[in-house]
Amino acid sequence: MRKLIVLGVVGFLAQLVDGSLGMAYGVTSSTLLLAAGVAPAAASAAVHFSEIGTSLVSGFSHHKLGNVDWRTVAILAGPGFVGAFAGATFLVSLPGDTAKPWVSGILLALGLYVIFRFLVLGGRRPQFNGRPSAGFLAPMGLFGGALDAIGGGGWGPVGTTTLLSSGRLEPRKVVGSIDTSEFVVAVGGSLGFLLGLGAAGIDWGYALALLAGGVVAAPIAAYLVKILPARVLGVAAGGLIVLTNSNTIAGSAGATGAQAGVLAAVLGVLWVVGIVWAVKHERAARRAAARDAAADEQLLPA
Repeated sequence: MRKLIVLGVVGFLAQLVDGSLGMAYGVTSSTLLLAAGVAPAAASAAVHFSEIGTSLVSGFSHHKLGNVDWRTVAILAGPGFVGAFAGATFLVSLPGDTAKPWVSGILLALGLYVIFRFLVLGGRRPQFNGRPSAGFLAPMGLFGGALDAIGGGGWGPVGTTTLLSSGRLEPRKVVGSIDTSEFVVAVGGSLGFLLGLGAAGIDWGYALALLAGGVVAAPIAAYLVKILPARVLGVAAGGLIVLTNSNTIAGSAGATGAQAGVLAAVLGVLWVVGIVWAVKHERAARRAAARDAAADEQLLPA
């Protein structure tokens, strides 16, 4: 019972981060299950079944708050389903950890680009023009879905990172669209695991505990996305990408626990500094906008 309560808390925290930054539910939950000795396939299966419920509630919450671009969701959902189903079906026989450092390196580079993109805007507020094309979204959905099933998490890191770096969709729309389309990805992965493992190979207690915590957190996270400024949200998401994937790369390179801890601490401090910097720039932009508005009012004829 104590383990299930802990998993419920983890599900709450994981969904709070995932629903507000567009990633980390699967990675966080899978990491805990693997640490508890659950086999990779069974861990990913439990996470995906819990994500069916959490992503449904999260998607509905994001929709109600206007955080979803439905065109993006419609294009991503099909390839994501196919990728997740295929990844889940072959997880038992595929060495998923082999590709993990390479994928983490790509995501790390994109995360750094996201931070750079939002921090170099200075006092100007970010502008987002156009929408990502189907030719851009479909391969991303296929790859993200497959990685999500094989690694126990990946839909958010791949989708959120790529869409943020493209600059074609504002951050709250990126997070809301990725979280909403994750429902279809979770269904695809769950069906693949059910086919490959059978019902007896899935720990339903773990899945339900994660689901309970995640459902409670989903509406709160959607509201956070609604009120957070684009610049602050972009830097926060970019920092999470860098921190997570740097730790993965360090572990693959043979770093000790102490060395990985020092690296994480340094990056954590830089992350906080970046967020503070982004908040400072956002406040400066709002003050400048208020001054411009006041000046325009003075120019109007009485």
